[in-house]
Amino acid sequence: MAVYAVGDIQGCYKPLVKLLDKINFDPASDRLWCVGDLVNRGPDSLKTLRFLKQLGPAFTAVLGNHDLHFMALATGAFDGGKKKTLKKLLQAPDCLELCEWVRTLPILHHEVLDTSKGQEAFLMVHAGFAPGWTLKQVLAYAHEVENTLQGKDYLKFLQKMYGDKPDIWHEGLTGMKRMRVLTNYFTRIRFCNEEAQLNLAIKTGANTAPPGFGPWYKYQQLSRKMTILFGHWATLNGVTDTENVYALDTGCVWGRCLTALRLEDKQIFCTECN
Repeated sequence: MAVYAVGDIQGCYKPLVKLLDKINFDPASDRLWCVGDLVNRGPDSLKTLRFLKQLGPAFTAVLGNHDLHFMALATGAFDGGKKKTLKKLLQAPDCLELCEWVRTLPILHHEVLDTSKGQEAFLMVHAGFAPGWTLKQVLAYAHEVENTLQGKDYLKFLQKMYGDKPDIWHEGLTGMKRMRVLTNYFTRIRFCNEEAQLNLAIKTGANTAPPGFGPWYKYQQLSRKMTILFGHWATLNGVTDTENVYALDTGCVWGRCLTALRLEDKQIFCTECN
């Protein structure tokens, strides 16, 4: 059995199938993880979701910001933002069924696997988390967002999750302000400062940080004890220069490649997205 973690798919169904063929993926014995953003921007979001859903327990994913946007559009909770590349999915007869399946996906995945180094802990998230958070806090805050999204007031969450404020975490935050900033850490963060203040405006490479800010993963300490997997940041092109931190979004939707990391031995597999 092998476990593969794949970067942001974003509706790029054909490259995904090519990549799974390349690694001889067998859902009967192997497992596929994804760092989120299963849909949007690419040409085949509908095919992608149908395919991933039928993988059943062989598939594990965390939610990305584009997945949340899809749910907001599909449920009617939000009517703004870009929706052109989601049109076929939103008009499909099984759209709401797929939406409900996506709503069950977690914000964060933590698991211990047997690897070539022995037992190894992995933490998978779409974008990242705040500096200074312990593993216990990361897991607890992720569960808060998951419970809200999967609870009876999820439509309110989907309506109110948009926005860049608050831009810094503190434990005293409540209600949707608390949910929004937590969601932005887990699904949108790229740059922050040591105090965990977010800068969500800049989406370019790691060396373009504004004064006082840096890539979020430079500040965290959890990678000393576990391997961190994330996506969201295509301009990194898979490079973090930080031990045990793997950026898996290599820009498939932008015409570059789709990447899978075999977790047992950290071998990387790529397929061109053309």
